[in-house]
Amino acid sequence: MADRLAKIAAPVGSNTPKTRAGRGVGSGLGKTAGRGQKGQKARSTGNMGKKHFQGGQTPIQRRLPKRGFRNPFPLAVAEVNIGSLEVFDTGATIDEALLRERGFVKGKADKLKILGDGELTKKLTVRAHAFSKSAAAKIEKAGGTIVVLAPPAAEAPAAG
Repeated sequence: MADRLAKIAAPVGSNTPKTRAGRGVGSGLGKTAGRGQKGQKARSTGNMGKKHFQGGQTPIQRRLPKRGFRNPFPLAVAEVNIGSLEVFDTGATIDEALLRERGFVKGKADKLKILGDGELTKKLTVRAHAFSKSAAAKIEKAGGTIVVLAPPAAEAPAAG
């Protein structure tokens, strides 16, 4: 077995020597190294270019107007619909920890917001940072109470 493994060879033509462009006429790619004559693509940085370069024309990201604002420190908000709370027992106190335990909230969340999609028939105490108007109305209509938690402190990076 070992004797045969030692005699394995690559198929003919599979291993070709590395092409060395610009190393004399004998290489087949001497003088201009396969880049043709003069021009942008013949230069050393000709094909790299800038990411959004459009041939010298003003690029689209500069032609279009800038609109809006992007908050550099956004808060991640976990949203739970009121219909999901129907699985809890009557009289239960629902908070973010309980919702995480049951799999309704996943991942990183700075705030918990209860939204009004669905129906609620049980009397529950719901603790969250925010409630939609319809969610608050449905909880109170079912005889439950809402507890609005203080907003989390915004953490901006320390100046340094």
